[in-house]
Amino acid sequence: MGIFQKPALKLRPKAKSNVPEGLWVKCPSCGEVITRNELAQNLYVCLKCQHHMTIGARERIESLVDEGTFQERDADMLSVDSLKFRGVATYQERLETYRKKTGLKDAVITGDAGLGGHPIGLAVMDFNFIAATMGSVVGEKITRIIERATEKRRPVIVISASGGARMYEGMLSLMQMAKTSGALARHSEAGLPYISVLTNPTTAGVMASYASLGDVIVAEPKCMIGFAGPRVIRETTHQELPKGFQTAEFLQDHGLVDMIVPRYRMRTVLSQLLDFLDRGK
Repeated sequence: MGIFQKPALKLRPKAKSNVPEGLWVKCPSCGEVITRNELAQNLYVCLKCQHHMTIGARERIESLVDEGTFQERDADMLSVDSLKFRGVATYQERLETYRKKTGLKDAVITGDAGLGGHPIGLAVMDFNFIAATMGSVVGEKITRIIERATEKRRPVIVISASGGARMYEGMLSLMQMAKTSGALARHSEAGLPYISVLTNPTTAGVMASYASLGDVIVAEPKCMIGFAGPRVIRETTHQELPKGFQTAEFLQDHGLVDMIVPRYRMRTVLSQLLDFLDRGK
């Protein structure tokens, strides 16, 4: 046994913080710490680096449409576990978890609204609900609002954010690509405008269907847009990929995106586009 024994270190108990949990948000791009209040007032755009963070569908609708004009449609439509998907958790269990977590029934909110005095059909996806994956309910709700807008002879605006097709629904999910695209084809044949707004991220089945079919395609700054991930594309093509090839800026340079609009200007620009498209009738 040693002659000298190291004394036990007595630490003061850690003082409990009086700052409420969730009061501050750290920007994933620059690391700036911002109060949640300030962030909400700035439409969830970092005050320092202008990084556009994920924003909920209801907050986005509130920031875009004319006050008091939004009327939600098909609000009670629910996804079902048609394929009896089994994994770590069942599909039904995942749906229930996300419904409680987000307060949403599924990954899109649709309805009639006014924007700059123009009546429109509007669909807004919410990435917080299972990464805004497109299942039967998402496809059906978007199809219905397009068909309603066609009947009422109104423009359609869809705000997309998605990880793609919902794997829990298999082929039923992939069918929504054709269904939504068909509804947009009939809307176009009626001579009505469709504006597609791409936000971070818009990928896979959603990008390969209604998100890329707009008469005008608008994107938020630096958002990720693509079909497959970089690794899959690299392994398939056996080529080195250009830097930033799946960003809005790269795709604007190559003709897929018509304009890049920061979130604080989105309402104004969409209103101006509707004015222009309305005059072109």
